[in-house]
Amino acid sequence: MKFHEPKNLALLNAGIIAGAFIILFFISVGIIFDNAYTHFYTFLALIVSSALIFITAYSIFLLTLEKFIYSKIRLIYKSIHRVKVGKKGQLNQQPANNIIAHVQEEVEIWKSEKQRELEQLRQLEQYRRDFIGNVSHELKTPLFNIQGYVSTLLDGGLEDPAINREYLKRTEKSIERLVKILEDLDEISQLESGQMKLKITRFDLVSLAREVTELLEMKAHKREIQVVLNDPGKPVMVEGDKDKTRQVLTNIIDNSIRYGSGENGKTKITFFDMDENILTEITDNGIGIDPADLARVFERFYRTDRGRAATKKGKGLGLAIVKHIVEAHQQTINVRSTIGVGTTFGFTIKKA
Repeated sequence: MKFHEPKNLALLNAGIIAGAFIILFFISVGIIFDNAYTHFYTFLALIVSSALIFITAYSIFLLTLEKFIYSKIRLIYKSIHRVKVGKKGQLNQQPANNIIAHVQEEVEIWKSEKQRELEQLRQLEQYRRDFIGNVSHELKTPLFNIQGYVSTLLDGGLEDPAINREYLKRTEKSIERLVKILEDLDEISQLESGQMKLKITRFDLVSLAREVTELLEMKAHKREIQVVLNDPGKPVMVEGDKDKTRQVLTNIIDNSIRYGSGENGKTKITFFDMDENILTEITDNGIGIDPADLARVFERFYRTDRGRAATKKGKGLGLAIVKHIVEAHQQTINVRSTIGVGTTFGFTIKKA
């Protein structure tokens, strides 16, 4: 029997009182009356009175215990509910005879919720540390380059025609890289806050994809990557921000070319009719993404170890911008990948 419950405590105390009464009854009757133990009515009176005392004691103890416990923990109970409900409104008052069970249930639920919140906070803290580290890493290279070039020019290189113009050009490129990083971060912030307004128009998605592949043709040729556009043979009309959609296609295809296979590398662009939306998939046969990295490929500045090893270029912002643009259109983007086989990015856009 668990004596921490009010009913069991009341039973225990009522049993002790009834037992004490029975003992006192026998002693008292034996002293006052001769041969009282031989009469039937003596035992009948003992049974009835013991039962009445037990029931009365049990009821009094149970009522007193529940009221006492309720008065002590109702503030805790209300506080738990107030934290859980928040702005949803007031909860109904729970009956006193069920308060312990309700509080125990609420505490367990509250504990689980707080544990989940703590885990989310730990993940956010880890994300914050990674983000700061990645920002530092991406800004450090161009800043150190600029510092080195300027120091060389100040140490006498400015008067040397053989290096002054070249170092100024390199400095300009590093500054352009810094400006691009800041512009990309600003764009992400505007997309996240909803400040950037989309210019929704009707356009041919296949024609737009063809434009992007033509712009990246030289880069693909240098990397020995074949870009294949699976042309459905007819326009695929969609509704969205054409410039932003071009940016999505450019970033994904560029990423595919950058991390594609050097031998027989191929990037394939395919369109699928999904009733209300058009699904665009960009598939490559490149190095692939580790399963542990898949959930983080859309984070700002996040680059996988394999990605860093494959190329030093890239800021790790392209896919973060892609994700925010797609979500700004109230659409979805996903990625699937197998190491050594390739990667597929797919995003949807509303059909016109």
